[in-house]
Amino acid sequence: MNRRSFIATTLIAGTGLSLAGRSGADESFEITRSEAEWKAMLSDAEYAVMREEGTERAYSSPLHDQKTEGTYLCRGCDLPLYSSAHKYDSKTGWPSFWQAIDADAIATKRDWKMVIPRTECHCSRCGSHLGHIFDDGPEPTGKRHCINGVSLKFKAA
Repeated sequence: MNRRSFIATTLIAGTGLSLAGRSGADESFEITRSEAEWKAMLSDAEYAVMREEGTERAYSSPLHDQKTEGTYLCRGCDLPLYSSAHKYDSKTGWPSFWQAIDADAIATKRDWKMVIPRTECHCSRCGSHLGHIFDDGPEPTGKRHCINGVSLKFKAA
């Protein structure tokens, strides 16, 4: 167990919450792959974010500055997730959107890795970790979907 996991596990001990497993033992997805299959199809950086809930370095994704009209798809299964019409510059260093194309495309869970609870979001079809959703976005939703660019593919309109 690494230091961060030990600290988080220690701090939430007795709360009934578990850090074990990316998506929980009871959760299943329409598209499933073995660990070997995921590793074969993803780069090391993509695997670290999408399957191990990592975070890419701020301002490292070319999709952060993408201004072309189109659709952002899940890198793991090609599910359309976000529209360029809902993208905005949040000044955080990650591609940000104020809503998903379809609310059912994004699944969420509580994330306790930073001790303070956050809302993690992942692809509802394959379970790939995308990023987090915060309540400091623009109207009309007030949400900021702060997404790791390595979790996405862009398809121009």
